[in-house]
Amino acid sequence: MKVKVLSRNPDDYVRETKLDIQRVPRNYDPSLHPFEVPREYTRALNATKLERVFAKPFLASLDGHRDGVNCMAKHPKSLSTMLSGSCDGELKVWNLTKRECVRTLQAHEGFVRGMVVRFCGTSFFTVGDDKTIKQWKMETPGYGEEEEPLNTILGKSVFTSIDHHQKEGVFVTCGQQVDIWDEQRSSPIRSFSWGVDSFSCVRFNPVETELLASCASDRSIVLYDMREATPLKKVIMNMRSNTLCWNPMEAYNFTCSNEDYNLYTYDMRYLDKPFTVHMDHVSAVLDVDYSPTGKEFVSASFDKTIRIFPKDSGHSREVYHTKRMQHVISIKWSSDNKYILSASDEMNIRLWKANAAEKLGLVRQTVLFLSFTSSVRTSSNLQVPGIKSNVMKERWISEQCRMLTINR
Repeated sequence: MKVKVLSRNPDDYVRETKLDIQRVPRNYDPSLHPFEVPREYTRALNATKLERVFAKPFLASLDGHRDGVNCMAKHPKSLSTMLSGSCDGELKVWNLTKRECVRTLQAHEGFVRGMVVRFCGTSFFTVGDDKTIKQWKMETPGYGEEEEPLNTILGKSVFTSIDHHQKEGVFVTCGQQVDIWDEQRSSPIRSFSWGVDSFSCVRFNPVETELLASCASDRSIVLYDMREATPLKKVIMNMRSNTLCWNPMEAYNFTCSNEDYNLYTYDMRYLDKPFTVHMDHVSAVLDVDYSPTGKEFVSASFDKTIRIFPKDSGHSREVYHTKRMQHVISIKWSSDNKYILSASDEMNIRLWKANAAEKLGLVRQTVLFLSFTSSVRTSSNLQVPGIKSNVMKERWISEQCRMLTINR
């Protein structure tokens, strides 16, 4: 009689140290798991459906403007502070935590074309159709004090955009040309032009802080270096670009929003063709802003929608829209990577989640200390002798009586 004995080498199963993971024997033969792929597909599909069920991206609407909101600006030091400018020249400072306006001032006559907060957060700059650049205090004036700008510069033409240097007291504006200004002077320290009628947007590079880029009316994107006397490079596209935004983590990459319903991501070292073409919008794209991580960006379009794109993907992962929201003119991604702010021409600013299904708010203590449950249960359920248990009970009763006497 032949007997087959099961044997194994214990060295293959015994851990070398107690920190090693226990080895679990598994048989990966597909014949033993005939429905593995359909089962995993069903699980993934159910998880996706549940995520869509719990997706509630819209958080709040900030009302108060009496005309369409044309531009917005983030505060570099405060997550809860945001500025907005409207088409009637009115500027509002918002507290996003309380979701209310904390300050209102008449900044310009006509449109507020652009605004930016100084890198230290103590003041902010605005430009408008009245050909002026104004610097304002971030602090609200005291009771009875008039709202007056710290400094006013009168230009020769209308300014369409403004941005501030990340480390120095220098800012840049664009209109008929690109001008670089020192905060202490009333005339530009340097001006750039490349045979272009006008510029619609200009942005400093947040990493390589001496570089900047602009969108021009002749369908071109022009790159500059503050240290040079002439522009660096120029790329001409099929249709005009409205705005652009630099990637905050990848110094050479930027994304521009175009009139041909697409967005284009370029590497400034290779401007022959775009790095990625981002499609899905069905009308002109008006604004774009990157997340602080640099992995995603959000776009605002004339088709009344907001779309979130991964930086390497040609299609959006999320689209936000409401029945009342009209053409979205400006868009911002909050500095904590959790919220998106959109401004549209029906006078509203809307607050959205960056991740539609993410649960926000305070964590309940039952969830926060869930990891302590097992250790607490072990310590509270220790078995003790009956005599010791009675002594502990008497001590607890006497302690309660003592506390009751003290509280009286």
